[in-house]
Amino acid sequence: MQYKIPVQIENEDPIVLWLSLRQLTIIMVGGWLAYSVFNGLVPQVGKEIAAIPGILIFGITLMIALFKQYEMTFVPFVLAILRFNINYKERIWQKWVDSYSPIDIGYVAINQNKQDTQITLKNKSEQIQELSQNLDKI
Repeated sequence: MQYKIPVQIENEDPIVLWLSLRQLTIIMVGGWLAYSVFNGLVPQVGKEIAAIPGILIFGITLMIALFKQYEMTFVPFVLAILRFNINYKERIWQKWVDSYSPIDIGYVAINQNKQDTQITLKNKSEQIQELSQNLDKI
């Protein structure tokens, strides 16, 4: 039996209007946080002043939920900017060096201490004898 594999598996499907489940979750959590801050401040400072931090928190939440730049959402975009600013602004290509890892934020150090050594049968037999002598001592 053959199954059809979707090509764009990481694309999020819209659920309500144009919002995906991830976006709806972020908006609901941010809305709850903004409402909690608003409710906590109303008895002390009044509705007009308490609305300012509530609206600010909800606005930041909307910005995070709806952000899409270069096919990246908010968190990967911020991490990419951090990596760009921490590392050098220029990337120089070097043969046999993998200069990108999605996990690392640092840069890849190049090992310049390569030695060209030839392994001969004599060297190998000496190493084996040394190992066997060390094992006999144990």
